Formats: sequence, structure tokens, C-alpha cells
Amino acid sequence: MAPKTNDAAAKKAAPAKKAAPAKKAAPAKKAEAAPAKKAPTPKKGAAASKVTKAKKAAKAAREGVKQVKHRKIRTRAHFYRPKTLRLARKPKYPRSSVPRAVTFDDFTIVKHPHTTETAMKKIEDENTLVFIVDSRSNKTQIKRAVERLYTVKVAKVNTLVRPMAEASL
Repeated sequence: MAPKTNDAAAKKAAPAKKAAPAKKAAPAKKAEAAPAKKAPTPKKGAAASKVTKAKKAAKAAREGVKQVKHRKIRTRAHFYRPKTLRLARKPKYPRSSVPRAVTFDDFTIVKHPHTTETAMKKIEDENTLVFIVDSRSNKTQIKRAVERLYTVKVAKVNTLVRPMAEASL
């Protein structure tokens, strides 16, 4: 707070000091003001240059700016179409009325258990189940399908592609 009051006091005192010297220096300024009236000659030159620039601009607007066209130098025999903006499609209506249903579900992946003598022997001796599965499915899909259908934890999946285009697990 104290510095503000000092600043305010200094501001009030400053105009008083300026006013006194200004009265003494007033006759000197009048003498300097007289030659300043003769100085407009450079302004005429600046104005003249502005006028010529304006005339040139008007002429260029009327007639057009003459430019030399440069041809691009082609270094290859083949012409490649330039890349342009590719907008995303905005269809007015859907092309299919109903979205496709999921056809590759757990019941499609696992067709049925394999019930042969060798499969039964694996169940008894090695604690391993054997299923006939879709040949398009992979091991992770088979594992997930068996876990969901039979609520068991699958340790490992072994696949065998048989000649009849069926895969067995």
C-alpha cells in the first residue's frame, strides 16, 4: 500500500514540474515549428509512389498479370494420377435390410463327440475328450466353445485334420 501512495505523489508532482519548463521552452518550439511546414515535400513523393502503385494495380486488374507458364519436366514414361481427397461413403439407405446373424457359434464349432473304441480308451486312460469339430475353426475357438458348452477347463487342444474334411479334437 505504501508504494502506491508514493507513486501517486510522484505522479502529482511530475505534471507540476513539466508545466514550468514548458512555459520557458515555448519560444524555442515556435521557431522550430516554422521549418516543419516546409517538410511536406517528402509526403508528395510518398503519395506519388502510392499513386503509381495504385495505377499499376488497376492496370493489372484490368488487363491481367502476364505470367510465363512453366511446364513440369516429366522424368518417367508413365503417368500416375495424382492422389485426391477420398471421402467416406454416406449411403442414403442400408444395402441389406437385416444384419447377418452369427452363424459360427459354439454349436457350429463343436459338432458332436467322437464315440469309437479308441476315443473311449482315451477317455478312460488319458482323461481326454475327443470331439468332431468344424474344420474352419482354430484351437482358441475350439477351446472357448468346449469351455462354454460343457463348463470345464480345457488344458490343451490337439487337432487332427482327417481325410473326410472333419477335424477331431
